[in-house]
Amino acid sequence: MSLHFPTKIVDTDILVVGGGMAGCGAVFEAKYWCRGRCKVTLVDKANTEKSGAVGMGLSACNLGVFTTDPDDPKPEDFVQYVRNDLLGVVREDLIYDIARHMTSTIKLFDEWGLPIWRDPKTGKYLRTGRWQHPIHGESYKAIIAEACRKSADEVYERVFVTHPLLDESRPNRIAGVVGFHVRDGTFYVFRAKAVIVAAGGTSLLYRPRSVGEGLGRAWYPTWASGSAYAIPILAGAETVNFEFRLVVVRFKDAYGPVGFPYLLLKMRSTDVKGKQWEPLPDEAKAELAKIFYDFAWARPTPTPIRTWVTIQNLKEGRGPDLMQTQERLPDEESLKVLFEDYLDMTPTQVFLWASQNIHPQKTPSELMPTEPYVQASHASSGGMWASGPPDIAPEEYKWGPNRMLTVEGLFGAGDVVGASGHKFSSGSFTEGRIAGKAAVRYVLTQAKDYKPTISNDTIERY
Repeated sequence: MSLHFPTKIVDTDILVVGGGMAGCGAVFEAKYWCRGRCKVTLVDKANTEKSGAVGMGLSACNLGVFTTDPDDPKPEDFVQYVRNDLLGVVREDLIYDIARHMTSTIKLFDEWGLPIWRDPKTGKYLRTGRWQHPIHGESYKAIIAEACRKSADEVYERVFVTHPLLDESRPNRIAGVVGFHVRDGTFYVFRAKAVIVAAGGTSLLYRPRSVGEGLGRAWYPTWASGSAYAIPILAGAETVNFEFRLVVVRFKDAYGPVGFPYLLLKMRSTDVKGKQWEPLPDEAKAELAKIFYDFAWARPTPTPIRTWVTIQNLKEGRGPDLMQTQERLPDEESLKVLFEDYLDMTPTQVFLWASQNIHPQKTPSELMPTEPYVQASHASSGGMWASGPPDIAPEEYKWGPNRMLTVEGLFGAGDVVGASGHKFSSGSFTEGRIAGKAAVRYVLTQAKDYKPTISNDTIERY
């Protein structure tokens, strides 16, 4: 029996690794700025229509639209929010760069047919809280993927990228990647002038907290294997803040997010004895200040502190925390809104309530901290060190084009880029656009005469 699989070599100008929100943004923007002068190729280990963290759906575009309306927050407001929520461990230049481009991203989504909720009186996008627009998002990723596929010159799906390829004639220079087709085993060698890594973060490094009928569930996608970090690290790129493990509070076992109940339905959570910890009592603030300094007094309470309080309740016998759902579901219409939200993005939450005969309109639901995850685009800071925007980044944060990592020709977006959390879905797409545009400029100027040098011996080694 022969174990030899065919080898296929693909040459391109810009290679985008990963077909999630960031990858789709990179392909779309890169092809726009290429104007027929360069080739853009996407490689994705899944089917782009359902690839990435948004593949199951989502109920909100998780960033605000910044306009001239005085009621709308401005980019600097978002920077302040992220700095507060991540306890100051952030790159403000990267966060501001995403925030100032959010308006155009949301408008693109609207033009492509994403159902964004609007106020029937004013026609403005509705908000849940300060930073989210509710959407009917069960087809969110499919809508974005359609625009991506129409833009790309080539799309290779179900090809899993395993290793970067460095140029053999130039030190610290990316030349491409290798991978294999997960269905037929074909070995792929992609050679490129620039590579944008927009892959996913890491799940299942730690055992999931789900048990019973929720066994096997995780909050972040179970197929997130850490390619966002493995590929740049193997290429020699510099990392940042990997000691930051993301732990967030979710509904027990089904991992339903709690932002929607808090923000739109104005629900509250308590410890098991009914004591509400938000807002924090003065004695709790004083205790927290010993650990978190001024952030113990920040508003809104930063995510790490809220999670820490929930864990302390468990340790001290006051847990589990409970979402008092029954208080804010006075009729069938409000219950329908709650169920519709989770069917948009976390159907397993509704399934678990049904399977365990839990009626949210009658009884509270348990909350539980998740197991740790490693991902930069959500409420976290881990990831890769990236060059910042040329007009606002400090000099020490600029060594190449925007979003280039510390390896020449290697760019990052989404989960890849560290110290700039709270991108979420639309922000990851926006950062992909930023990286895509920068990569095009790089390919058409600095790398216009570059040809990757990769020997057959190197290819055979893989």
